[in-house]
Amino acid sequence: MILKSRYLLAGLALLSASVANAGITLGGTRLIYVEKSKEASILIKNDGAQDIMIQSWLDPESGDKDEDVPFALTPALSRLAGNKQQTLRVFYFGKGLPADKESVFWLSVQEIPQKAEGNTLQIALRQRIKLFFRPANLVGSPQDAISGLKWQTLVERDQFYLQVTNNSPYFVSFGEAKVVIGGKSYPLISDMLAPNSTSKFLARGAPSSLTPGVMTVEFFNINDYGAPVNNKVSISG
Repeated sequence: MILKSRYLLAGLALLSASVANAGITLGGTRLIYVEKSKEASILIKNDGAQDIMIQSWLDPESGDKDEDVPFALTPALSRLAGNKQQTLRVFYFGKGLPADKESVFWLSVQEIPQKAEGNTLQIALRQRIKLFFRPANLVGSPQDAISGLKWQTLVERDQFYLQVTNNSPYFVSFGEAKVVIGGKSYPLISDMLAPNSTSKFLARGAPSSLTPGVMTVEFFNINDYGAPVNNKVSISG
């Protein structure tokens, strides 16, 4: 047991050293591609002292590998020197996506450390952020989507939910959310809400026999800059 513990500690030390000597920073937590623009771009910085290889690619949000991704990335593969930065550019092919609502994809940026000498454990770290494609001439604005959300109570299988409907062409990304009923607060298990869709958020800990009456929904939405924006809505059960 002592010998195994020593091997485990040694492995963790090597892993910690590898992580400490490598690391990339992206210039944002999301990327918005406005159709009127010729491209969208994001900065990638190598925070380590060693040179690394950077590999970037896009995946559909659904995870379906057969789904088309009508974008090109440049550079898709490049060498980035220590403590340097570069710009990753995304180009839209000009067709293939709906014109009446936003679309979303995953942008992955993976660092591949250069070959090291000696018995050094190396790992390839990946960062993944969302790429939102925003067609031209959409009705309203992302903030209108927040203020236009429709909320109502729902009880299913002895569980209390808040059902929320997004009638806008924009995605709504939720952060922390809760509902306050009768002076008691219940956290909501929320998720991103697609355009023109309805979802239900479980009010964790709320009894299904609860008589809602007037309640307050407090939630954060994530704006185009990745910042949380506080919102408060009063609704009737």
